[in-house]
Amino acid sequence: MIQRYARDEMADIWVDESKYQRWLSVELAVCDEWSKLGRIPESSLKIIKEKVKFDLNRMNEIENDVGHDVIAFLTTLSESIGAESRYIHLGMTSSDLLDTAFATQLRDATQLILSDIGKLLSVLKEKALAYKMLPMVGRTHGIHAEPVTLGLKFALWYAEFERHWERLKRASADVSVGKISGAVGTFAHIPPQVEEGVCKALGLTPSPASTQVVPRDRHANFFSVLAGIASSIESVAIEIRHLQRTEVSEVAEPFGKKQKGSSAMPHKRNPILCENITGLARLVRSYASASLENVALWHERDISHSSVERVIAPDATILVDFMLDRLIKVLSGLDVFPERMKKNLELGGGLIHSQRVLLALVDKGLTREEAYVIVQDAAMKAWNESLNFKDLLMADDRVTYILKEEELIALFDLDYHFRNIDTIFQRVFGQE
Repeated sequence: MIQRYARDEMADIWVDESKYQRWLSVELAVCDEWSKLGRIPESSLKIIKEKVKFDLNRMNEIENDVGHDVIAFLTTLSESIGAESRYIHLGMTSSDLLDTAFATQLRDATQLILSDIGKLLSVLKEKALAYKMLPMVGRTHGIHAEPVTLGLKFALWYAEFERHWERLKRASADVSVGKISGAVGTFAHIPPQVEEGVCKALGLTPSPASTQVVPRDRHANFFSVLAGIASSIESVAIEIRHLQRTEVSEVAEPFGKKQKGSSAMPHKRNPILCENITGLARLVRSYASASLENVALWHERDISHSSVERVIAPDATILVDFMLDRLIKVLSGLDVFPERMKKNLELGGGLIHSQRVLLALVDKGLTREEAYVIVQDAAMKAWNESLNFKDLLMADDRVTYILKEEELIALFDLDYHFRNIDTIFQRVFGQE
């Protein structure tokens, strides 16, 4: 596992001490419900709560002998309680304990990730508004297309992560489910009222139906949502990496005053933070695949999912938490170079306005095919010979016969492309 990446709050959810404390909370909640039903005397419940504790070192000793972590845990509880320990784990199976505690871990980890997304949304909105009308070239297939604004990119990212925030809330509810229904989910030795009370006490929802485990389609959905978040984080990172390339140089991730980019080349300023994000996204997506493999278990349950989840649950939540935190820092400290954006807009000598010229010729009566040939002739000549597109059009009788000089010049107005930016921002952010 990669807990070294984790912030303290996220790491604390997955360390052994926290896991076993959650196990203990489940066991005690079950005892409380049994006591309400009269199965455990109040005096015994009091003794259990006063004496119960677990010892990690002792657990490891026992597990080395018995090869079963839950039995090792229960044995240490019994050793601490004494005779009243006969009421611990009453009517339960191991997965009642494991899955219910696991649900609290996923729920709490999700709350941290939701908080991260909230912080990211704030940064994205701030940047979108700050660069709302800063013009830059839009690219499709990596090739200059038509003008956009830097603020529009941030608005697009804002809308994307707002969707992820909603998806993750739903996915969190999907896995915040406990089960205390026994060895095959039939409540043969423990009544449904116990499950209902335990889940209410722990802030979970009872699984409507279960086998020995909570069905893993819930978890597959959860990890798939995390994979989607990681992919969107990577999408932003890749955009920054492309825009930081020497030939583009429109933005750059933060670079410390004492930071070094290369052991050999002192001039290097590499987008290593975003490259790191790209690599980690691959891991998170692989965990989604593993979680989907966990859905198909033998009959009422086998143990093949367990080893997978012991790795992917802490790793995926820790990584997404880390990636969001890193992206927030990258975007907060992003260097923006408006002059380079202006220079790049002018690289093609107006090629980015080709569609507007095409439509203007069509409006004057040419067929689309006729207009396309005229505009493409000038565009390809400008491209191949590094000439000015607008000058070529103004020298083409096929164009000047139809469009007056002032009409043609007006077609190269940059602001024309941004007249609906306000509408887009209202759709994304609402009325400001």
